[in-house]
Amino acid sequence: MKVRTRIAPSPTGDPHVGTAYIALFNRAFALHHGGEFILRLEDTDAARSTSASERKIFEALRWLGLAWTEGPDVGGPCGPYRQSERLPIYREHVAHLLATNHAFHCFCTAERLDGMRQEQRARGETTRYDGHCLSLTADTVAARLAAGESHVIRMKVPQEGSCQFDDMLRGRIEIPWSQVDMQVLIKADGYPTYHLAVVVDDHLMAITHVLRGEEWINSVPKHQLLYRYFGWDMPAHAHLPLLRNPDHSKLSKRKNPTSISYYRDIGILPEALLNYLGMMGWSMPDEREIFSADEMTAVFDLRRVSLGGPVFDLAKLSWLNGQYLRNLPADEFADRLAGWMFNRARLATLIPLVQQRTERLADLVGQVDYLVGDRRCPPAEAFQALKAPSAEIIDHTLRAFETLVDWERDALFDCCQSLAAFFDLKLKDFLQPLFLAISGKSVSLPLFDSLVFLGSDVTRVRLREALDVIGVSKKAAKQLEKNYASYLATRDR
Repeated sequence: MKVRTRIAPSPTGDPHVGTAYIALFNRAFALHHGGEFILRLEDTDAARSTSASERKIFEALRWLGLAWTEGPDVGGPCGPYRQSERLPIYREHVAHLLATNHAFHCFCTAERLDGMRQEQRARGETTRYDGHCLSLTADTVAARLAAGESHVIRMKVPQEGSCQFDDMLRGRIEIPWSQVDMQVLIKADGYPTYHLAVVVDDHLMAITHVLRGEEWINSVPKHQLLYRYFGWDMPAHAHLPLLRNPDHSKLSKRKNPTSISYYRDIGILPEALLNYLGMMGWSMPDEREIFSADEMTAVFDLRRVSLGGPVFDLAKLSWLNGQYLRNLPADEFADRLAGWMFNRARLATLIPLVQQRTERLADLVGQVDYLVGDRRCPPAEAFQALKAPSAEIIDHTLRAFETLVDWERDALFDCCQSLAAFFDLKLKDFLQPLFLAISGKSVSLPLFDSLVFLGSDVTRVRLREALDVIGVSKKAAKQLEKNYASYLATRDR
């Protein structure tokens, strides 16, 4: 049996360091055993999946050197490798589940389901579907389908007993069926949910081992049932520990930069980032801290994975990156520097911002320091001295920027102009806290051009850092969330 593993990200946002972490371990495991590593895109969230996010995933994983043998861009014998292109396959398989009485049509409205869950929570019960549509007769179902009534297709789940399975890292795990929901398999829009698609795809793509994050442990019973219903063998599973913030909470962009692109843009070397991700819950047999992905692959053993939550510490990553930088030959250091920022393509986007504002080349350093390097975030007093409500403006702008699909000047301008109108502020006054948060200065190069140059990842990190400096209590954060919801309501009228 040839070992085959996969990584299956959703192209719905910035490529996450957690994706790279799971990809690294899957690739190391497969290649160590002479197997193959596959890339698949789980893009069945039609509203959020974008080609731009897909492109970023390819670029980020390739920048890290995590090559795949099969995937949407390189093809392969088990394609297509985008779930959105496999819809007939899912429909065929769910039809089999309906024919064998392992799935059923559910016509429950969102209002009924919300009320059901509220009642279950009030009784202290696990929220799960109550089987309301299980008793519908075949004639009733046929009539409601013929009438075009909106529906989903759910899987049947045993009412008694428990699911038992072996995890390659955690041993025997048992989960009562009473805690497992009658999962939706096909949504009302005809698209499959993750749970149906991942089982069908992993089987048809001959995946032998699934290495994924521990947050998916509670999904194993649903997947085990589907494998059983289809009469297939289930791949071996290993649930890796989640990456953690320094305070040991789950790694999140609210507390730590999570985009792979961010680390590339601030000058972290790809080999250093891979090295650091390899240290997340795993160690070399000789305990050394500096090693390449190939060296990791050569000795990779799942038994060396520690289940304690590995802490993703930017200070430790920066230290490790420094070790790599200091060991580069001078010529290669220069090449890396040029490749990172000081290349013709990158400079071409910077020159229009500074050329007409420059009298001496020496003036450039002070003008662009916050663009080509880091910036020191001003103290809270600097934001408090502004007339505009800094915390509210930065919070709402950050929320709006996190949903912005096209990171280009006009879209950024329109976004801020809309928010300025909501705050009843002149655009110039609205932008003051943003100038300060992004550049660390009260006056800088044009803001929107600066945002385009910095990119979405660095921009959003700087806005979050400014909010941290200003200080927002939990009570104030909840109020900001309500205020932003009000903005969305007025904007969408």
